[in-house]
Amino acid sequence: MAPQPTGSTSRRRRPAFTQPKAAEPTRHPAVALAMALPCAVLLAVLFGGWEQMANQAQAVAELIGH
Repeated sequence: MAPQPTGSTSRRRRPAFTQPKAAEPTRHPAVALAMALPCAVLLAVLFGGWEQMANQAQAVAELIGH
């Protein structure tokens, strides 16, 4: 059997996907928006959220008095 490290010398390593990568560039927020916005619009149209949003906007406009 292989010897086990003991005491303070043994440290658990974090999985590779949780360790930050300094060489990897970060994504611009506009790119993230361009990827997420079409999916959000599609889901809103498919599940009727578009009509609900229009109803809510109309109710708010009536409360404001426009």
